Amino acid sequence: MSSKLKIFNTLTKQKEDFEPLNPPFVGMYICGPTVYGDPHLGHARPAITYDLLFRYLKHLGYKVRYVRNITDVGHLENDADEGEDKISQKARIEQLEPMEVVQYYTDRYHKFMDELNVSPPSIEPRASGHIIEQLELIDEIMNNGYAYQSNGSVYFDVEKYNKTHQYGILSGRTVEEQLSTTRKLEGQLEKRNSFDFALWKKANPSHIMRWRSQYGEGFPGWHLECTAMSAKYLGNFFDIHGGGMDLLFPHHECEIMQATVVHGQNPVRYWMHNNMITISGQKMGKSLGNFITLEEFFTGKHKLLEKAFSPMTIRFFILQAHYRSTIDFSSEALMSAEKGFQRLMEGLENIDKIKSGTTSGFDIKSFKNKCYDALNDDLNSSILIAHLFDAIKAINLALTETISMTETDIEELSQLMHLFIEDILGLVSDKQSSDIQIIEKLINLILEIRQEAKNKKEWATSDLIRDKLNETGIIIKDGKDGSTWGFI
Repeated sequence: MSSKLKIFNTLTKQKEDFEPLNPPFVGMYICGPTVYGDPHLGHARPAITYDLLFRYLKHLGYKVRYVRNITDVGHLENDADEGEDKISQKARIEQLEPMEVVQYYTDRYHKFMDELNVSPPSIEPRASGHIIEQLELIDEIMNNGYAYQSNGSVYFDVEKYNKTHQYGILSGRTVEEQLSTTRKLEGQLEKRNSFDFALWKKANPSHIMRWRSQYGEGFPGWHLECTAMSAKYLGNFFDIHGGGMDLLFPHHECEIMQATVVHGQNPVRYWMHNNMITISGQKMGKSLGNFITLEEFFTGKHKLLEKAFSPMTIRFFILQAHYRSTIDFSSEALMSAEKGFQRLMEGLENIDKIKSGTTSGFDIKSFKNKCYDALNDDLNSSILIAHLFDAIKAINLALTETISMTETDIEELSQLMHLFIEDILGLVSDKQSSDIQIIEKLINLILEIRQEAKNKKEWATSDLIRDKLNETGIIIKDGKDGSTWGFI
């Protein structure tokens, strides 16, 4: 069995032994969604990928602080520095306040993540709640001479950075390539170079989301939020930063530049990126209009779907491929995943039906080692699932008494199968998934009752509800935006 978890570090382009900076503590920051629409399959992949990492690190005994942000300001159309803020655009179209849009789609995102059995993060900060930290970061970048003001906006000076630091350490791109490939867009005349990126954007008269600053009324650039929030909650140098491959450039590259000129170093030890989900070889995403929402998957209401698929089928579909490989969507591929998932869960149920014998025809130790080897080899869920299916074959052979298993081996196999399938891969039967949803609804109802008690200043009742939930293994966290819950 591999004794050490190895993960592929995008920074060094190779697998490395995972060595946290301050064991057993692990700081992990994952780029979350921009909440202006229903989550689609492309949102599910990073959520499930880093949920697997979160679960496995905790299984290995690490204490993980998992931070996953919500982008609710500053992400402009086409991931550029021009155009309309995606949240503001949605608010204008639907004639809502921007924070109504944010709250609605954040709640929707959480709902679908719960159905996919994705663990909630330790901390989930919003960009709009950290304007002060972002402005302080801009001040430091300005003071260090790597930013400039232009027409009420502030831009990062990439050319100056390139003279003193290595540009493109994640993507391998060069400033010269950017000069030859970057299109000149309307509004970029205020930049010194087209590849400079906004730290603070001047708000035009019609822009809804704006804040006062020493640079004038405006809003932060998209790349700034993660640098500010990761430093606030994990420190200036932390263990893992992850996200989709589409964020590698420019988002994560810009994060490195911002942090380097303020804190003097690349802020992250291990950069991780999951690959894309494609349809006919083309990236699935809102900007391309070829996405299928999770709700459409769960209801089957989309022209490309032959039927509805359960959340666990979707989770299995994503986990059966290694996180760094692309997954090409088709209804046929989902049908195959559904059969595979059902076979896996049936095998799990059949373990208890095996009659024990005096000898064993299945090598439990080898199976256990192979499963850990797969996970330790850069979270290779694809290989892990292949080994689980090998165990399913042995279970089926034992049911027909073609091979025998001792009582001890049956017990250990049951424990290992539940560990790898349920605890680490996060796969549960569709019935269990339904039961979990009911439990979550009940807890949320209890929290609503508790909030009513707090509104009436019935503090004893509020505290009693919190303490009783705590006794059942549910922890309540009170914040300025309300209460959240999680399992202890």
